[in-house]
Amino acid sequence: MATPSFSASRLYGAFVACGFVWAALQTYIIHSFGFLWFTATIDGLLSAVLLAGACWLINNNLRYYQPGKGSYINLFIWVVALAGTCAAGCRYLLPLLNTDKVYINFVILSLTVRFFTNFLAIGWMAMISLLWYSQLDQKETLKRKTEAEQLARDAELYNLRQQLQPHFLFNSLNSINALIGFKPDEARKMIHQLSDFLRGTLKKDDQQQVPLCDELAHLNLYLEIEKVRFGHRLQTEISCDDKCAQALLPSMLLQPLVENAIKFGLYDTTGDVTVSIRGEMEEHYLVIMVQNPYDPQTSRPKKGTGFGLRGVQRRLYLLYARNDLMETHANDDIFTTIIKVPQV
Repeated sequence: MATPSFSASRLYGAFVACGFVWAALQTYIIHSFGFLWFTATIDGLLSAVLLAGACWLINNNLRYYQPGKGSYINLFIWVVALAGTCAAGCRYLLPLLNTDKVYINFVILSLTVRFFTNFLAIGWMAMISLLWYSQLDQKETLKRKTEAEQLARDAELYNLRQQLQPHFLFNSLNSINALIGFKPDEARKMIHQLSDFLRGTLKKDDQQQVPLCDELAHLNLYLEIEKVRFGHRLQTEISCDDKCAQALLPSMLLQPLVENAIKFGLYDTTGDVTVSIRGEMEEHYLVIMVQNPYDPQTSRPKKGTGFGLRGVQRRLYLLYARNDLMETHANDDIFTTIIKVPQV
């Protein structure tokens, strides 16, 4: 388990401080029974060293092994065994350092008290360590989960962006093929426009957010290609407030909206169609409205949202975790798509 060095240093600092406090307290208690300060100090230091070793052992064990449900009895046995080991250490080591019979008799009589105080101290250390490392484990698990979700979200966003191009590229190549025979200049122009558009698309793949002015410049490349395909039938109106020129939005978010507008505006009609794009700032949102006329007899805009609009809505949800950032309306033979992009 990886533990932050700063947090670990604080934990060990507190551990050492508690060891000194424990040694000082026990020294004072032994001295209060009438023993010399030297004898009391030796007793306090040896007891603190043994207890510190036991606490380090239980802490280190819990650092790499977290008992599961139903296995806390093993931890209890560990605490009892370590408390007994500390008491036994005092029983056999302290008489080697001080051979006074009165003191040795005191050590033997105090073994029960020493055992239970050691048991409480080691038990507290076990509980603190268990909570500490459990919390670190949860943080690591949450971090890994967040990173995995981020990777999955990025992969899905990348997949959504990649799905935008094949259909458009296929149509553009078909149009170029049709123009080569009788309008070679138009075909050559369209090839250059398509090249510029695809080059801009590749540059945008690594950009999560772009200014609206850059997005509109890239969108114009797309519209120029579509105008070659549809000729005079396709007209566009783009109007945006000066305030929203530098507002940020996900890259290539507008193309599927406009593609959807062209699809429902031109595919089932024979007349001229105007697709309008309007942008404005409303409080902390960049609001983009895309409108196109449609023939209610041949189109079903309420159902025919296709991948384009679904993909936009999915991208907005993945980026902002909200489902209320896109809405569509169909009134008076005008289909309207509205998106709201939060500005941080």
